[in-house]
Amino acid sequence: MPVINVTTITDIQIRDPFIVADPADKIYRLYGTSGFGGARDAPHGFVVRKSRDLKHWSEPQVVLSRIIGPQEADFYWAPEVHHYAGRWYLIATFGHGVSVLKPRARYCSIYVSDSPDGPFVSHSDGPITPLGWLAIDGTLHVDATGQPWLIFCREWVQTRNGEVHAIPLDPQLRRTAGETQLLFRASEAPWSRQQKSELGEGYRVTDGPWLHRNAKGKLFMLWSSFGTGGYLTGVARSASGDISGPWEQTDEPLFAQDGGHAMIFRTLENKLVMTLHAPNQPGGERARLRVVKETADGLALV
Repeated sequence: MPVINVTTITDIQIRDPFIVADPADKIYRLYGTSGFGGARDAPHGFVVRKSRDLKHWSEPQVVLSRIIGPQEADFYWAPEVHHYAGRWYLIATFGHGVSVLKPRARYCSIYVSDSPDGPFVSHSDGPITPLGWLAIDGTLHVDATGQPWLIFCREWVQTRNGEVHAIPLDPQLRRTAGETQLLFRASEAPWSRQQKSELGEGYRVTDGPWLHRNAKGKLFMLWSSFGTGGYLTGVARSASGDISGPWEQTDEPLFAQDGGHAMIFRTLENKLVMTLHAPNQPGGERARLRVVKETADGLALV
């Protein structure tokens, strides 16, 4: 399928960028949050853009319409698209309540398609995260035994000290298959700082977890919080090599230039690349791409 280049990546306002490389068609697909994810920002739901060079991108194409998604949701956030067991699964966050700081509900759900271009249709039995929790930014991780997990954040709005959790899924990704495990809290990272908002002072954020296993089998997690310099991305390492941890935090963030919600993909040339949005200012967010390398202790920017 030809890709019509209509705009450069620096012209696309996007949060939570997620890129999938397609070796068969020799193209890349870009998903993410439009605007701040509100109904006005994403009137059609979630979209995909395509590129052959990671610089020039096609017009957006709807992959999950608001007609098929939860129509009553006020926010559509952070879509991720994963290939698993021969099909494509879209994991995303949905919010109810027009106030970002006083939501009625936030949860992650899973949708499925035979193509990364959609259309995606409902797959999980409603929310896949615990009912009553303000849960966001779900990502899929399949461990060494083939067990699928959903990794997600429980929001600071509910806990004050943001949390990262893992919950096992059934092999079909339709429902949970065990108890939720707390992996760590934001305050465990030396670089995370307390913030203040309309809700008060002393809260810490957890955002955008992404799992990466290196060539030696060590398991790392990218995740974001606020610190000196704004919205930052750090790295945690599982001491056991599996999802249960314990998770050890780096002293300094990996990216400290007001950018976050990162993920890692391999280019068609087999380079390891991290993408995140920066700066974190409403309207100014752009997808940034940085080559990364694996080190003995984690990841480093090239």
